[in-house]
Amino acid sequence: MRYWTVNRRDQSIALVGMMGSGKSSVGHGLHRRTGLAVRDTDEIVAGTFEMSIPEIFAEHGEQKFRDAETEALRRVRTEKELIIITGGGIVLRKENITILRNHAVTVWLDGDEETLFARASGKQNRPLLQTKNPRKTFSQILAARRPLYAELADIRVDTSALTAEEVAVAILAKLKRTDPKLKSPRRKKK
Repeated sequence: MRYWTVNRRDQSIALVGMMGSGKSSVGHGLHRRTGLAVRDTDEIVAGTFEMSIPEIFAEHGEQKFRDAETEALRRVRTEKELIIITGGGIVLRKENITILRNHAVTVWLDGDEETLFARASGKQNRPLLQTKNPRKTFSQILAARRPLYAELADIRVDTSALTAEEVAVAILAKLKRTDPKLKSPRRKKK
C-alpha cells in the first residue's frame, strides 16, 4: 500500500484554479503518485443531481449548483488525506474558503490566460462560457477569481507549459520543501 502524509495534521491536498488549469488531470496524477483517494466536487454534485454540470446549470441555475458544491465540500472535509478536486468557482463562497483552509493544503493551479482559455474552450461542458463572447466572459471570470485563488493558496503552480504529470511532481516537490518532515510515497513490498 502506498501513502503520503501531507503534513502533521493529516490534511488533504485541495486543487483550486480556473477552468482549464488541469485540476482533474493533475488530481489523478497525484493519486497515481500517492495512492490517496480522489474526491471531485463536480462529480459529487453531478451524482447528487444525476445529471451533468451543464444540465444542472440549465435546469436549476448556478445558485443551486453552488449550494450543492458547498454541501459536497462539507462532506469531503470529514475524510482525511484526500486529493480534493474542486470546481473553479469554489472560491466564491466564504464557507468554502474556510473549509479548505482548515482541512487541506490548498494548491492553486494557475496559468497564463491564453493557455487557460484555449484549454477551457476546447470542451463544450463549460456552462459559464456559453455566452456571445466566451473569450471576454472568461477574462472577466479570471480577473474576479485570481485574487481569491491567490489569497487562499498555500502553493501556486503555473501549469501553462507543463503536463499534468509534471504538475503533480512539482506539487509533491513543493510540499516536501515546505515541510521537510513529510514522508515520501512508499510502495508495498511484494
